[in-house]
Amino acid sequence: MDWSLLQILFWLIAGAVSFYFSIGNARVWTSIAVGFFLILVGEVIPQAISFLPGADIPQVQAMAYIVGTISILVMSHGFQEYYVFSRTLELEGKKRFVYLTTLGVIGASLVFILINPVPTEKTLRIIRIVENTNWVFLSLINIDLIRKIYINVKDSPIGKGFIAFMAVFVFIFLWKGSQLYIQVYDLDLPGMANLYPLRYQLSEVVGNIGNLLAGLSVGGTFLYLARLLR
Repeated sequence: MDWSLLQILFWLIAGAVSFYFSIGNARVWTSIAVGFFLILVGEVIPQAISFLPGADIPQVQAMAYIVGTISILVMSHGFQEYYVFSRTLELEGKKRFVYLTTLGVIGASLVFILINPVPTEKTLRIIRIVENTNWVFLSLINIDLIRKIYINVKDSPIGKGFIAFMAVFVFIFLWKGSQLYIQVYDLDLPGMANLYPLRYQLSEVVGNIGNLLAGLSVGGTFLYLARLLR
């Protein structure tokens, strides 16, 4: 089964909803929503190589993976901010600072890629492993952090939204964890895939289902929260 088109479709919807949500709601949501929006850039470009002209350029692929790493860092920072806000009701900074800082980090990353040698397949693989490692461990940390946020806001109308966010990160953990497992054990290489076909196929299926459910749940969670915060 070809999962790519469905995954791209769900992330296009999730990315659009996340960005719209970041514009229309309070500053405390900005980093969270922007982080999820950036998954769109980090996911659509690698999967759409056969559809987008120039998407197979090594520098473009490297930037897609780097943006994927930036996205989990930005949203993790957002959940940390929300946890502090849920305890103190205090928040510093302005919405535009989040956008400008994120663009600045992406711009600096682009400069770094452009001034260095063209990434080889090995380099791209390492960058991808770094991205997936960040996603796996920060997903676990975010699940615990969101649990703590939920304890603080469970009596508010948006409490159930944080339960949905925990589910989102469970799906992301399955998705990125499966990819990391395949990469660490080289199961995507022809020789290894033939030696361990069941492990490779099972990891692929779990990763694809996790990806699909993550995109679907992100869009659904932000739509649910948008309705509650109107």
